[in-house]
Formats: sequence, structure tokens, C-alpha cells
Amino acid sequence: MDMEPILFDTSDGQQLRINTISSWFKKHYEELGLNAPAKIVKLSLDGGFTCPNRDGSKGTGGCLFCSESGSGDMASRAADDIESALSNQIRLLSDKWPADKYNLQYMAYFQSHTNTYAPASELREKFEAALNTPDVVGLAIATRPDCIPEDVLDLLSELNEKTFLWVELGLQTIHDETAHAMNLCHNQADYDDALRRLTDRGIRVVTHLILGLPGETREMMLESVRYACRSIDSSHTAATVPGPVPGPRIFGLKLHMLNVVRGSGMAQAMPDYVPFNSMEEYIDLLISALEIIPPEITLHRISGDAPRATLIAPEWSYQKRTILNSIHRELSRRGTWQGRLSE
Repeated sequence: MDMEPILFDTSDGQQLRINTISSWFKKHYEELGLNAPAKIVKLSLDGGFTCPNRDGSKGTGGCLFCSESGSGDMASRAADDIESALSNQIRLLSDKWPADKYNLQYMAYFQSHTNTYAPASELREKFEAALNTPDVVGLAIATRPDCIPEDVLDLLSELNEKTFLWVELGLQTIHDETAHAMNLCHNQADYDDALRRLTDRGIRVVTHLILGLPGETREMMLESVRYACRSIDSSHTAATVPGPVPGPRIFGLKLHMLNVVRGSGMAQAMPDYVPFNSMEEYIDLLISALEIIPPEITLHRISGDAPRATLIAPEWSYQKRTILNSIHRELSRRGTWQGRLSE
């Protein structure tokens, strides 16, 4: 029997076949009986942090694919003045989302480097400064899974009680040989531990995966997607409980094609590496990934772009709108949707 496709958002004439975070927010506000803002916009910040594989505590040079900005090329520097940096982001985005035209709210997105890699007192000061900025209704905090000590976890738990919060964990791959080759200086076990500790506190987790890492086959990439989407309880009970283990899943997922950018270790070590030979190849893989992602998991990114001036490969990845439109068209053409093949 043919299945009816899940349409996650039919507002404004859409027939959206994926559970985007924007669509989720619309439904969330409806469930709360509130009028949803026109858009909740993420404002990208560079909080002035570094990483343990840059400062020598675990390694040097950073992850091989990471840009000099800590993969926060669009972020505003916020080390000294959070409010000014957020205002700068609003100005930068004003052509697309003019604040005087739309009812907007904002998520302060601490993006660059490792945003829990500092004393808890410093983190508190910066996170609370962001929350005290007008129209900021939540925090998104990107970090490594090996950089959440107990006092920082306590702070995150406290913030989670008073604002909308998610923590973005950079898993990137479940394959430790790839992680080692990319100089991540963390592994799947670190991710499992951080995920369990965060979810035990009721903190939403958004997992970040990179597609197209050197040496990884199509099936290896899909294995990482399946693992990230599993029931979280299975990570510490699968050894004793046969079969699938019910339990909560991650709140969200980011799928990001690898971008080789100038200034990265990869640009020096593998200057001729091309992650995907064509946009069509990436879209075909991406749709196979979407089909195995459970429908309740929110999607925060299904592409990945870098500033054109620093991009080396894939040379077409800056065409974000073209890629996204092509993904939606291909989902419709194939008659498929997020979660069609999920367990």
C-alpha cells in the first residue's frame, strides 16, 4: 500500500516534506496558544573562545576542515560587547529580514570555535548578556562533546529553565578513524557521554554531521546519520538490552556538506580534494539521509555554504538557494519525505 507523504508545513502554499526548525517553531507557538513571530532569526556570534585542539591542551591547528574563524565566517565578534555584536548581526540581516517590516524574534547563536570552553563565570556573563538584549528569546550554543564539565553543565541546566536553549554538539562522524584523520581530538565515546549528560538534564541537543569527509563512503555517512538519530537510551543500555531500546531522540540535526576553504588545514594537506563531484551527487545522498531521519527530529541545516572568497571546493556550494530548491523539488519528484524509511 502506498503511503501518504508527510507534509510538515502547508502554510503560505508550501508543501514542505522536511521538519525544518522554522516549521517546528510555528507549531510550537500554536501549541502554546501564542501568535508566532514572522521569523525567529539566528544571530551568529563569535564569543572570543578557542578550542582545546588549537591551544595545545589536546592538539594544535584545529580540526582539519575548520576555517581560521572557527567555522564562524558569518559571525560578529562579541568577546567584549555582546549587545553591539547582536545589533550588528541584525543590521547585516536587515535586507532579508528588516526588523521594521516583520515581527521578528532572535536566537543568540554562539557559533565560532568551542562555546563552552571557558570558566563557567565567563560563560554566564556572555550568555546572560545575550539574553538581556531586546527580542532575544533563546540561546543556541555550539560546542565540542568533550568540553562540557560539570559546572558548565549546571549553568546550561539553569539557563534551560528560563529560556529556550539548545546545545549543538559537533559529532561530525561516528567513525573514529575519520575523526583522527581530521584532527578532531574527540570521538564517538565523547559524544555519547555528552549527549547522555545533556539529555538527562532535559537540555535539547542538535547534532552536527559533516558529509563528504575524506575516506568516507556513502554508507559510512549514512551510518553516522542513523547513529545520530537513534534512541538516546540505546547508547548506554544496548549492551544489556536486546533489540531496539525506546527513548528520546536528539532535538535536531544539522547536515553540512564539507567545504574546503582557504586558511584551513585541509586546504594545505589536501588542496585538490573535492567532497562531491556534482550538486546532483550531494542531493542524492542528502535525500537518502532525509528518508532515514525520524520525522520528529528538527532539521537545522541540510546544506552548507562558505564565503565565496574563501571557498575552494565544492565550487558550487555557495549556491545555497539553488541547492535547497533542488532538494525540495527532488523530494517531490521522488514522492518521498523525511522519515519515510525511518524505524
